[in-house]
Amino acid sequence: MAVLCKPAIAVPEYILTQEDTLELARRMHKDHSQLRLVLRLIEHTGVRKRHLIQPIDKVLKHPGLDARSAVYEEESKARVPAVVREALDRAELEPAQIDLIVYVSCTGFMMPSLTAWLINTLGFRSETRQMPIAQLGCAAGGAAINRAHDFCTAYPDSNVLIVACEFCSLCYQPTDLGVGSLLSNGLFGDAVAAAVVRGTGGTGVRLERNSSYLIPHTEDWISYAVRSTGFHFQLDKRVPGTMEPLAPALRAIAREHQWDAGELDFYIVHAGGPRILDDLCRFLEVPPDAFRFSRATLTEYGNIASGVVLDALARMFDEASAVDGQRGLLAGFGPGITAEMALGTWASAPATT
Repeated sequence: MAVLCKPAIAVPEYILTQEDTLELARRMHKDHSQLRLVLRLIEHTGVRKRHLIQPIDKVLKHPGLDARSAVYEEESKARVPAVVREALDRAELEPAQIDLIVYVSCTGFMMPSLTAWLINTLGFRSETRQMPIAQLGCAAGGAAINRAHDFCTAYPDSNVLIVACEFCSLCYQPTDLGVGSLLSNGLFGDAVAAAVVRGTGGTGVRLERNSSYLIPHTEDWISYAVRSTGFHFQLDKRVPGTMEPLAPALRAIAREHQWDAGELDFYIVHAGGPRILDDLCRFLEVPPDAFRFSRATLTEYGNIASGVVLDALARMFDEASAVDGQRGLLAGFGPGITAEMALGTWASAPATT
């Protein structure tokens, strides 16, 4: 079975603390009628700091969509290769051994996708398949894992590289003053993540089953309004309550696998905010510590969109607490409202003599 190996993560060098964010909100929106609510919501995110690809003074300016697109391309080409190389090293593979690259990003657009540039630049074969995913938002991390699993199921000896490149700061819109928009200004961070799914061998999560679920008629709850100024993030106030309808879907995929979603050994889920994790604890009847990896990602990096599940998984590797056969759940949540879910067991590579 396909094994999801240890992800590699890189965050940029510019840091914005929660105190910095609150001070900016007070200074820039001092006359906003709901400023006190916004400040309270930002304080409750649990985000201690975030990392940005540019200094905050540049982030707060809007030079136009064309300029931002140029920054996205320049920064992705500068930052992605090192993360890809690290992910390949952790999977003990070379670029020529990769059969598919799944590239996910909802914060910038390129055509051809960055996958073409990576193939030409890093030594991948010209026959390497490409699968860019651009419109699943934060759920795309889970979707990338699932599509890699599907590919390795169809082609059992294949290997898949997953790359998540999210520069959320490039989506800042100074004219968006709704509570949801201002909250997002205090929540999202920038990061690059990559991981390899090996068709055979490897140490990590042996992927066994995956599934998707869409909450009906919620497509406008998380969305982009695409305008001449770029992507305008829209967040409905009902989003924090989405775990109540999604928890049964998580229980269902586990039940189909003859597992109990409330009695697993590890949980790697998208941390959109603290209430998401708190509600999952309640609806799945698991202790808060079950989501410690996701909480750590949220605290240290903020919501890094599709990269969250990969970063949370890397933290589980670093903890080194998993043992062979332990069972777990991975899930990404995003626009739709969509859940991309996977089940797997921990597998260590066989010892060599």
